[in-house]
Amino acid sequence: MKGRLFLFVLLIAIVLPFIVVAGVSIGESKTITFPPTEFSLRWYSVLFSEPEWLSAMGISLLIAFSAAMISVSVALVVNYVLWRMNTRFSRFTFALGLGPFMLPPIILALGASLFWAEVGWYGRIEATIISHGIFLVTLPLVIIARGFSNLTDDIVEAATIMGASPWQLFITIVLPLITPYLLTGFVLVAILSFNEYLVANMISGFIVETLPIKIFNNVRYGYSPVVASASMFFVAVTVAALLLIARSTDLLALLGAPKKS
Repeated sequence: MKGRLFLFVLLIAIVLPFIVVAGVSIGESKTITFPPTEFSLRWYSVLFSEPEWLSAMGISLLIAFSAAMISVSVALVVNYVLWRMNTRFSRFTFALGLGPFMLPPIILALGASLFWAEVGWYGRIEATIISHGIFLVTLPLVIIARGFSNLTDDIVEAATIMGASPWQLFITIVLPLITPYLLTGFVLVAILSFNEYLVANMISGFIVETLPIKIFNNVRYGYSPVVASASMFFVAVTVAALLLIARSTDLLALLGAPKKS
């Protein structure tokens, strides 16, 4: 009974802010009013019509897609090489790939900021894309590794006996079998990159204004309920992405949950 009560209280604590933000986003008032006295979609209209908000959304989507491509590409190459080598050194190399998630984000962001400032790329969108791609590589690295762990030596031996080259082995056998893991890693990295604020802010400042930075600026320099609409847009993108991979893959199993018998 106590466990259920705790879970209920936890659920309320998580859902209640979401309900408040959703209510503010569909209210007519220019101030934070909940529950809304009048319902309107004017703030969503502002979000999807004003050039500044559209630009911030476009930049965030571009960074998220590009960073996900970098992360998944690096994770795929690393996992494939380590899978073929299968040595202690390869396992040590894999462990190094877990480093970005073991350090505080502020340390990584500060280091990246100093690096890009030295090479003259501070404030460029390319620096933000590369940084997100490298910092978030741990997630697809682990997920794709689960896919390679399901590939047995019998598959390689059978392909070799049939005369398949390493390239043919990768294209015709390995890649189709690990595609669900690639898709899962890609979508999760894109979600994290789309919602990421700290690294983007410290690497590009306010020069490259992503949607999270735009929301922060709006709250800091003059609040508008359009922030609530932008937050709900975040939620919609995240839910849509998760539903996408849930429809095409067994999401929970790919993330490590035990399969149902």
